[in-house]
Amino acid sequence: MNSSETPIDPDEDVEVGDDVTEDVVEEAEAPEDGEESVDDSPSDSPPDPAHVRLLEAILFASSEPLSERMLANRLPENVNLKALLAILKDDYAERGVNLIRAGKSWAFRTAPELAQQLNKEIDVPRKLSRAAIETLAVIAYHQPLTRAEIEEVRGVGLSKGTMDVLLEASWIKPRGRRRTPGRPMTWGTTDGFLDHFGLEDIRDLPGMDDLKAAGLLDSGPAISVYTSAAGENGVLEDTHDDTENQLELIQGGDDPLGDGTEDEVEEDTGEEAAEEEESTEEIPEPLDPDDGS
Repeated sequence: MNSSETPIDPDEDVEVGDDVTEDVVEEAEAPEDGEESVDDSPSDSPPDPAHVRLLEAILFASSEPLSERMLANRLPENVNLKALLAILKDDYAERGVNLIRAGKSWAFRTAPELAQQLNKEIDVPRKLSRAAIETLAVIAYHQPLTRAEIEEVRGVGLSKGTMDVLLEASWIKPRGRRRTPGRPMTWGTTDGFLDHFGLEDIRDLPGMDDLKAAGLLDSGPAISVYTSAAGENGVLEDTHDDTENQLELIQGGDDPLGDGTEDEVEEDTGEEAAEEEESTEEIPEPLDPDDGS
């Protein structure tokens, strides 16, 4: 054994061990830092146009807004969704359709400044109720008749809404008042009714016998109330000008009740047109030039 050799100090071995350990730790931490920078840092390369088109198609195909999570699940992995959404939003900013964000969901919507110009009023056809159809048929075949007579023919009560629907459609109108206690209002059809159903005259309606033969009319006691007064073709004739018991048109200044309420009824029921048709125009007498007045 060579005595000149210096023995190894145990303390020096510990210091060397510490240096080695520190180097190993540094080498182990370096790859982790590199991996984090790769995973977290956004890619500098521009988004793939194919991914932009795919995102655009997904949004267009959905009728409701889609969340960012749903969009990410439908796109390929490792795609920067926020960058794709930003590109689409910029592309559609000046178009008629914009990409709108609602919370964490996205959807294509009409540009707000164009919404007013897209509004359009349309007439939505509404089907008449069974009660309205029956009431219109009764009025057409038995006019002029009162509300109570309509209820008698139908066999059921008549709601106010049923008459309002027919009045709004301009298919019926007030025809005047009967000369009976209470002076009830009578109703009849209008020219608008004839035009809508392609009739030139009310007598062109199918007769009662034709309706019964077609199975469209039941020969019950309610219907038979007025069929006895029908003409040869089964259509009731309007004889309100010939008999006292039929319709009496209100004439100006004639108030048989003497209560002064007749003018108000005329204004509310629209009987002025009927009054003008029935009343005769009075021609004033010529002025006498010798008259001192």
